[in-house]
Amino acid sequence: MRETNRSGRGAREPFAPVPTETEKVATAVVNAAFKVHSALGPGLLESVYEACLCHELRRGELPFRSQVALPVCYQGIRIDAGLRLDILADEQVIVELKAVEEMRKLYDAQLLTYLKLTGLRLGLLINFSVPLFKEGIRRIV
Repeated sequence: MRETNRSGRGAREPFAPVPTETEKVATAVVNAAFKVHSALGPGLLESVYEACLCHELRRGELPFRSQVALPVCYQGIRIDAGLRLDILADEQVIVELKAVEEMRKLYDAQLLTYLKLTGLRLGLLINFSVPLFKEGIRRIV
């Protein structure tokens, strides 16, 4: 699938590829999340998976911040609307975690909005409530 400009203005132009360094960060996050899922399996609370994933990221020495406040700029005013990123990996990749039976398009839209608000290129939506880990990962660019 080709990445395209979502601005809606004029002809659609392809986006530049996601930088290699950002891809490396995303790979490290996915590998850490796989370790957590392999050890715990599905069925726990999102907060448990988040704590364990943060532990794995620390062990792998990947810089990250969890529960990062995300203000909204509305009509030129910066508003703290209570938005929080679950994890921001190396200031490059937004990681949103879920522990739900069914993924909804709303989760994709939420992550896409977070990417727009931050100006970042890559987000990972990871659902731990799946029997096979690969079924629980979505990349949003």
